[in-house]
Amino acid sequence: MAVTLPPIEFYFDCSSPWSYLAFTGIHDVAARHGAEIIWKPIVVGGVFNKVNQAVYDARGSTPPAKVAYTAKDMQDWAQVRGIELNFPPACGHPVNSVKCMRGCIELNGQGRLVPFAREAFHALWVEGRNLGDDEVLRDLCRRVHADEAAFMSAIVSPALREKLRASTDELIQRGGFGTPTMFLGDEMYFGNDRLCMVDHVLSRLAAR
Repeated sequence: MAVTLPPIEFYFDCSSPWSYLAFTGIHDVAARHGAEIIWKPIVVGGVFNKVNQAVYDARGSTPPAKVAYTAKDMQDWAQVRGIELNFPPACGHPVNSVKCMRGCIELNGQGRLVPFAREAFHALWVEGRNLGDDEVLRDLCRRVHADEAAFMSAIVSPALREKLRASTDELIQRGGFGTPTMFLGDEMYFGNDRLCMVDHVLSRLAAR
């Protein structure tokens, strides 16, 4: 009897380098198991503001050895994923990705979230372009053949503001505190390096 696997719920923010790393790996994991991915765009800054202020408190006070190791770790993972990742990006970091993430929600309904998010991650982490810049967002629309005018109108609408806020709050209510965060049912897995755990759990469930 075939086993029905739970979908992978993926909470992400394109302004997060760790989300970028997980995004580039999650497709293979899902395909290997025939699992659905449910995309959950959020604003990670909104999560930090409500439940993880320590992230802000630590800025500027992190030990230099840890900063250096984190940079190395990020590049090690980029090699594993086979991608280029420039941190910090040329435009500076952090960036305001609110409109970009609203755009992900808008294009999800059109089946264009994945190519748009892929282009957004590339624009920021490879090209060093600011995702808070309207002209950058217009260019991303052109890259994925989305309607620029409709997109730019939608991302400032009250409806999309509320949808993105609700998605961010949903993650907090489920116990999340950052991104990327993945769920299999009620089980939470936080961080790019936990994608291998998601892979393992899906394999275990499929073997039952």
